[in-house]
Amino acid sequence: MTDFIEQNDQDYILETIETLEALTEVSSLKDEELDVIGELISNLYGAVEVDKMIKKGTPKKEALNSFMKRVLGSIDN
Repeated sequence: MTDFIEQNDQDYILETIETLEALTEVSSLKDEELDVIGELISNLYGAVEVDKMIKKGTPKKEALNSFMKRVLGSIDN
């Protein structure tokens, strides 16, 4: 996703997030489907955060590693 943002625009990702969030309001969705949508939303937000770090000057690899450490740290808590 970070490559997509680099090649296109962050707005595409933000609009996708909005669409997926709206989709979660559909009452006929199963729990498993909501879980998948939630995972997609989470990954997209992650890509946006990494992109922000890269734009502030953090090397891409370092930005990705930093974000993963935060994710793993939140899982451990």
